[in-house]
Amino acid sequence: MSSRRFTAEEALSQLMNWDSDVEEEISETEDPSEPEDNAIDDPDCQFSHDEEDSEDESAGVPSSDENQETQQSSSTEGTWTSKDGKIKWSTSPHQSQGRLSSCNVIKMTPGPTRFAVTRVDDIESAFQLFISPPIEKIILNMTNLEGRRVFQEKWKPLDPTDLHAYIGILVLAGVYRSKGEATASLWNEENGRPIFRATMSLETFHMISRVIRFDNRDTRADRRERDKLAAIRDVWDKWVEILPLLYNPGPHVTVDEHLVPFRGRCPFRQYMPNKPAKYGIKMWAACDAKSSYVWNLQVYTGKPPGGRPEKNQGMRVVLEMTEGLQGHNITCDNFFTSYRLGDELQKRKLTMLGTVRKNKPELPSEILKMQGRPLHSSKFAFTEKTTLVSYCPKRNKNVLVMSTMHKDASLSTREDMKPQMILDYNSTKGGVDNLDKVTATYSCQRKTAHWPLVVFYNILDVSAYNAYVLWIEINQQWNASKLYRRRLFLEELGKALVTPKIKNRARPARSPAAAAVIAKVQGRASDQPTMDPLDTGAKKRKRCQICPSRDDSKTSTSCVRCKKYICKKHIVTFCPSCGEH
Repeated sequence: MSSRRFTAEEALSQLMNWDSDVEEEISETEDPSEPEDNAIDDPDCQFSHDEEDSEDESAGVPSSDENQETQQSSSTEGTWTSKDGKIKWSTSPHQSQGRLSSCNVIKMTPGPTRFAVTRVDDIESAFQLFISPPIEKIILNMTNLEGRRVFQEKWKPLDPTDLHAYIGILVLAGVYRSKGEATASLWNEENGRPIFRATMSLETFHMISRVIRFDNRDTRADRRERDKLAAIRDVWDKWVEILPLLYNPGPHVTVDEHLVPFRGRCPFRQYMPNKPAKYGIKMWAACDAKSSYVWNLQVYTGKPPGGRPEKNQGMRVVLEMTEGLQGHNITCDNFFTSYRLGDELQKRKLTMLGTVRKNKPELPSEILKMQGRPLHSSKFAFTEKTTLVSYCPKRNKNVLVMSTMHKDASLSTREDMKPQMILDYNSTKGGVDNLDKVTATYSCQRKTAHWPLVVFYNILDVSAYNAYVLWIEINQQWNASKLYRRRLFLEELGKALVTPKIKNRARPARSPAAAAVIAKVQGRASDQPTMDPLDTGAKKRKRCQICPSRDDSKTSTSCVRCKKYICKKHIVTFCPSCGEH
């Protein structure tokens, strides 16, 4: 039986109908007008399988020869069954769809939002977008309340200038890599930094660190029964709400664990042997895979008191951390990845890419077999929406990666013939790991026994890094030729935060170096010689040009002509350098 033939008019009508369908799809997925930042359409991802079936029917009924060919191809095609018997995996990919899936169409412009761009004027303003006035008000009110309770009449109420100066000192201490250094050495007159003594006394810094609070301790007991994070819940929630309002992530978002080091007493402290710190407060983080901007953060407080361990925790975390995203790909590790998670993310117009644990019930047993497999070989398995690959990087070892973004069995042209899925995973998995690295390099963490203060220090670290990402993307030419732009950013941020406090200082400093800093900031002439605010004040002694001895004796001398130093042991009638008598 021959297949049906179309007349010219029928073919033209078919083409016109197809063009109209395409126009409808483009109008649905791409809005010509610029949408509002973080605008979210219907979260249910509508697939076009029904539309394709209707198009196939309208295109004509296939012939019996075509039916026989499809039956033969389906009979030769391998089919695997998952361990639980619920999923059928195919060894060959499904036919590619004619249209681009709406699950990878981003409707927000990646980068800083219009709200952030219009409010970032300098480095300090970029940082203060995250530590907003409502957050400062809570900290000031609760700290002054605790200060009056502890120090009584000795306590002087803090104002926003005092709080900014305290935060600025913490940022500068992180810039100078002084996270583990004692505060007494930072304020030391000989070896410390003059800018610390010029900002506030060591006693004042210790008093603020002693009483800084984020809630009312009189009502904390009742709230702590329902919420383990009650001691800093108000500040935390207000801060997390700000993060997605200032930046739109790119096409790839990484969800992973973030551990804040802490070994003190905490009801939800975690032990993670694979992390460098091992003990600390665990958080779930969603970061942009390219810039590592923290888009969402959640503290893991453990299971509820008397409750059972949570089931499907990985899927719950990913769905909560990515709420508000649309059209992005979510990269996660084997703690989160599952077949069910990929289905749930596709309903929100999101795709998934991640490694899989070998004990998952949705995997077919055939893909786990390693006997007789050559090195650098790959096994693929497909469903209608999901692709699974088993790659053999070493002998008798395989790596499993599951994706709802990839639809084919493409391999790279490299010598190891890695699948494209694994290369994409390796390039997008490090968003949170890079965040751990950069925040640990210049961290403002100080030694403390209070876990709410540790969380607050982490808020400052993440806020400073997010502000740096905003500033660099808005001002791309700022110190573009330098490799230490972040250190310069943090240094300028710390100085900007402490400058108002130094300007308002009335009492002179005892240290000459600190007095020079105050005079320079206040714009007054000083009797002391001009010094760099970051100079330690120590003078470098001269070295003898004949031996390694330094200038430590009154009997030593210097050449009148070249000013070279000669120690007392090698004083001669002429200079060895220039020959002057």
